[in-house]
Amino acid sequence: MSAVTTADPPASAAAGARRRRRRGRWNPPLISGLVLFGLIVACALCAPLLTSQDPIKQNLAQAFLAPGAPGHPLGTDSFGRDVLARMLYGARTDLQVGVLAVVSPFLIGSLIGLVAGWFGGWIDAVIGRVVDVVIAFPFLVLVIALVFAIGPGTTSIYVAITLVGWVAYCRIVRGQMLVAKEQEYAMAARASGLPTWRILLRHLLPNVVLQAVIFSMSDIVLTLLAIVTLGFLGLGVPPPTPDWGTMIQEGQQFILTKWYMSTIPGLAVVITGLALALIADGIVERANQ
Repeated sequence: MSAVTTADPPASAAAGARRRRRRGRWNPPLISGLVLFGLIVACALCAPLLTSQDPIKQNLAQAFLAPGAPGHPLGTDSFGRDVLARMLYGARTDLQVGVLAVVSPFLIGSLIGLVAGWFGGWIDAVIGRVVDVVIAFPFLVLVIALVFAIGPGTTSIYVAITLVGWVAYCRIVRGQMLVAKEQEYAMAARASGLPTWRILLRHLLPNVVLQAVIFSMSDIVLTLLAIVTLGFLGLGVPPPTPDWGTMIQEGQQFILTKWYMSTIPGLAVVITGLALALIADGIVERANQ
């Protein structure tokens, strides 16, 4: 007759708790994303230390230098401008606009979703119809149309992305609110006679905003793509300010012979998107632990 060995329940539970704590401390996607994004931001901030070239200075005598040329590690473009310098200073422009352009939609959409989910009724119905109208159009198409109507420039980008981007945060927070307001802590706060604004901002918002924060990481990627697309179409950051989208647009006609002019800024967009996607995955993994 064979004996079956079973682990001691308390010891097994303690070992499982230790494993969960170790997994909580070591979150590869989050750490990888933060390190990669931190390197990108560091390169943008330290641009003057990484290159001595002026990103907007033209030198037609040195146009189309290949990567590895003396003084130009990534070569030069059709105007003789250093590609590395334009890459680094372009990162400053695109990251600043990309991150700041997400802040307003995040705040506005979260507050509107909070109100819609809490009050319901005709308020929720009106907000829902507005959201349906905006979301019926593709994000990028609507942003391009608005920037075209308002006029190119950074301010136009902020306005267009805010007018379009808030709906996603509104839907996310509203959905979370419909569940959260039925929880015991929410009903207890309501029964205690606390003001509505305090219940919403102090008790409910911290519990429903996590999904919106996670989505904001992906939204920054979408916003960067929108900025690059606008720059490619000539509707983005006005020249001569360096911008990844403008660099891609300027290099497209030389893509077969001077591939680096478009490929290098394109890779920068991909790597930045990968870093933000890893951060979002890491936050999700952390939240589910």
